[in-house]
Order: sequence, then C-alpha cells, then structure tokens
Amino acid sequence: MPELPEVETTRRGIAPHVEGRHVAFVHVRQRQLRLPVTDGLERILPGQRVDSVERRGKYLILRCTDGALILHLGMSGSLRVTDGEGPGPGAHDHVDIGFDDGAILRLRDPRRFGLLVWTAEEPHTHSLLRHLGPEPLAGEFGGAWLHARSRGRRTAVKTFIMDSRIVVGVGNIYASEVLHRCGIHPLRAAGRISAARYEALAAAIRDVLQAAIRSGGTTLRDFRGGDGQPGYFSTSLEVYGREGESCRSCGGVIRCVRQAQRSTYFCPACQR
Repeated sequence: MPELPEVETTRRGIAPHVEGRHVAFVHVRQRQLRLPVTDGLERILPGQRVDSVERRGKYLILRCTDGALILHLGMSGSLRVTDGEGPGPGAHDHVDIGFDDGAILRLRDPRRFGLLVWTAEEPHTHSLLRHLGPEPLAGEFGGAWLHARSRGRRTAVKTFIMDSRIVVGVGNIYASEVLHRCGIHPLRAAGRISAARYEALAAAIRDVLQAAIRSGGTTLRDFRGGDGQPGYFSTSLEVYGREGESCRSCGGVIRCVRQAQRSTYFCPACQR
C-alpha cells in the first residue's frame, strides 16, 4: 500500500504538471472504487483551474476553483501524467483528467480500493479527513504529543503509532522501521513507554519518513511515483522483509509475527 512517503512522492511528481492548469475533460471508466467516484464529476470539473496539489496523511487534495478533489490510492493505486501520445488506457485505468495543455492525469487502481471524490466545502472538514491526527513532519507533532495520548493505553505501540487519529501516515513498513531504530519492542503496551522514549520515537518517525521521501518511497510490489519511477528506500530497510537475517545493529536474528493482521518485523535482541 502506498504510505506517506509514496503519496508525497506522487504529489511532488504530479504538481508541476497540473498546478495552474485548467481541466478540459474528465473521463470516468469505472465509478465503483472504495467510494463511488462523485456523480457528475465529468460536468463539475471541466473549466476549473487546479490551484494546488496538497497532501493530508495518505490523501491527496487537488484544490480547484470551486472546490477540491480528494484522492486516496488504496492498496495499489497510482497516478500518472501522460501526454496522450503513448499507449491508451489499460483495464485498470479508471479515471482520466485532461488539461488545457494536452496533459492527462490518469488514475490506475487494480484492486479498486482507492477513491476520488469531489467536495465543494473546505476539504479538511470532510468526513474523510476531519478525524486525522497531526502530520508527523509538522511542528505540532512530537514525543510529548505521543506520550500524552498513550497514557492508560494497553494497545501495542506499533498499533498505536499506526492509528491515523494519533498521527497520520505511519504505515506498516515504516512502523517496523522506526521502532527498530529507537529500540522499542513492537508488542510493548503504548501506555508503558516513557516520555523520553517517546521523544526518541517521534524523532525516528520524522527521520525515517524524510529519508524515504528523499529516496522516492519504498518499492514493494507495484508502487511507482507520479513520474513512473520506482522508489529506492527498500534498499535501506533494516528489518522489514528480513525475517531470519542478522540484525545490522546487534547481530540478533530478525523475527516476524502477525500483529493486527499485518506482518511485524523486529529484532528481539535489541528491541525492548
């Protein structure tokens, strides 16, 4: 699934091609995604200008003249910018947004777990976004925030930091990586971690996500950025996908367990 670094990479890839451009047409081939594509989008969008492309957690927001498009890439979705001269749309290319310069923004979503919805209101008040916690790379996020919200919680810390109401964008891959970086066992109860360790955890979240963004995200299965290029952070993964291998920090053996129906990788020797 595209996580925050992949979505941010996509945002940076498509923004130069669509910001300031006017929509010429919309072609919807498949409306039934996780949420149905907004009825009448083919009529609503043409003629509007895309003023900015923003990211909120794992959502993309295209602010337009009279509202905003909210997009989520689901499990395996992607956005591409094409000039329309190459191969035509494939079976999983569900929506094309054409612009006045001939560029086409194409949404591909093989599993159809993504979404593309229109709102005429402020997008941050939309039901999809209004419950989200702080951005991990923003100033209001830090160890004090995590520590305050963890008090009394018995849930595992990995599950805790993956809760988008606590902090957005820390997906499964990066949760394993940040917990290894600061030596915290993923099954430890969130409420039993000290303020000092939460400061280290918040710093690790920022550092790992920023490094992943610089690398263009992590290529697992079929992710590509907005420019069609793969991400390269997978070459820097310390524990994720390395079950049975030696920990580069202490030489212990990396283990994998199922946690909340997801694979959790950790080193039992150096994560406590």
